[in-house]
Amino acid sequence: MEKHFNIIIAGAGGIAEAVALILGEWSTVTPTLFIGDRNPLKANKVAKWVKEGCSKPCTVIDFKINETIETDEMIAVFEKGAIILDCLPGNAAPRIAYFAKKYNLHYVNLTEYVAETNEIITIAKNATTGFLLQTGLAPGYINLVAHELFQKFCLNYRVKEVQTLEFKVGALTKNAVAPHFYGFTWSPIGVATEYVEETIVIRDFITTILPSLSERATIIIDGLTYEEDLTSGGAADLPYALAGKVKHLDYKTLRFPGHYDWIDQQIQNTSGKTANSKELQQKMQECIPQMEEDQIVLYAAVEGKDHTGVLRRNEIAKTILPQKVGSHTLRAIQVTTAAPLAQAAQLLLEGNLNGVILQSQIDTSLFLNGNFITRVYGKTI
Repeated sequence: MEKHFNIIIAGAGGIAEAVALILGEWSTVTPTLFIGDRNPLKANKVAKWVKEGCSKPCTVIDFKINETIETDEMIAVFEKGAIILDCLPGNAAPRIAYFAKKYNLHYVNLTEYVAETNEIITIAKNATTGFLLQTGLAPGYINLVAHELFQKFCLNYRVKEVQTLEFKVGALTKNAVAPHFYGFTWSPIGVATEYVEETIVIRDFITTILPSLSERATIIIDGLTYEEDLTSGGAADLPYALAGKVKHLDYKTLRFPGHYDWIDQQIQNTSGKTANSKELQQKMQECIPQMEEDQIVLYAAVEGKDHTGVLRRNEIAKTILPQKVGSHTLRAIQVTTAAPLAQAAQLLLEGNLNGVILQSQIDTSLFLNGNFITRVYGKTI
């Protein structure tokens, strides 16, 4: 940030604490941060943690977000703020977006939930502030990388359409054991939901809907073998924005070999013989541990023929490890999700944007070369 702002962070989980620390540590002008959560003790703990981790003076104020009413404390914070960074679970997003609209605040969120995103688009209609949606890692950063690959391919090879645009992310542990070959590094309900909800893709240039976990394949990235499969939410709005321009587009989640077979068995053993996110979450949590040491593996590629008819493929692959920010070390999932959130905040606060901004509408070159993004991901393309 180049100017001082009052920034409200809704939530006090791992991403909330990470974005607060990043904003406090990496902003040119340190903002005043307000950390809100339904659990005031949790919000207070995060506020202290951020102040302890920052190498320079940083004002961090905690407050309680009441789940049913607007309290005087909430109103006072909203009236002081310039923007809300929504790090709460996806089902709470429309309520926080409503507060942003009511108090004339910019709003940024992370959720891959499709129904809630559509609800926020309705809430933000005619807003004078900016509502930048789905701007974490996936959806978020990976969509901008894919869109930038597509745009540069068309420009460099003088074409208007491509055959394939694929992008994939895996939030993984360093090691994995049988039978599940997985460890939780982020929200269990988020993992279960992306496995069972439908996914939006492009097939034969047309936007369409497919079941998640219905197109499994093997991929080798940097010499290591992974499995990939369709999951919901990660494509953001690219299947709509690029329909007619891409023959085959999808987002897939990367996992270690064997994990998806284990998930299939859990789904088949559910009471209704159909996928249910809460039941799947419960089954997964009974067997799969939470783990701290993690890595983020990401991959994006565009393939098509150039103007002379030669088939070409451009791709990018990265592995992001935990990173020290201030005096704290953030897990890979934290830093890769929080950095795009901070970059989105800067884009809204220092730009002149209003209304709903979806991933396909962001200036990819500007965003991907932003100061928060490059500290985590390096130069992208």
